[in-house]
Amino acid sequence: MAATQRERLLDGVVQAVAAGGYVGARVSDICQAAGVTRPVFYEQFSGKEEAFLAAHRHGTAVVVRRMEEAFTAQPDWCTGVHASLRVVLAILAEVPAFATMAVVEIDAVGPAGRLAREQLRVRLRRLFVGCPKPPTGVSAELLVDTVVGGVYSTIYRYIAAGRHAELPGLLPTLAHFALAPFFGPAEAERRLAQAEAAGAGWRRPVLPCANP
Repeated sequence: MAATQRERLLDGVVQAVAAGGYVGARVSDICQAAGVTRPVFYEQFSGKEEAFLAAHRHGTAVVVRRMEEAFTAQPDWCTGVHASLRVVLAILAEVPAFATMAVVEIDAVGPAGRLAREQLRVRLRRLFVGCPKPPTGVSAELLVDTVVGGVYSTIYRYIAAGRHAELPGLLPTLAHFALAPFFGPAEAERRLAQAEAAGAGWRRPVLPCANP
């Protein structure tokens, strides 16, 4: 029962924050969305910030795990990057409330939110462990940080503007942006065409977290 109540509260955090923003969401709003009482909330969390961070940690862990599963199922790094981007864009489009909470509203939490966001970016960088060696004189670490940051920033802008449904359409551009620094534009285009062909029968993943 405690686990079920906690899961309901995590979902309540997502719904309340997506509706009113982190600053505007109250514990009572979270409880109402979750269908639980305030005493139950405080049995699980010390306050709104702890509940938000728990929901963010849980949801992003599920998303990154799905990305990693998609990546490792592919035969090479290029198709792996393409597959992982396809998964995250599909999930964020499918669950807009979670996307808003996890990507946009995390900025309103303060230092703890910035730390959580940076920890997420560090985990996303792991997808580039097997990337090709960049051109001479180019820092591999800085290049990966730039690519990850650029992809994250683009996704952020679309979610902040309420354009969640358009996210899957970003796949060709973001995948090209991720590969071109390592292969050059022409080779990146060729490899992405192969990745598209290989993923023709792909189905959207089912995400066991908040409802849209």
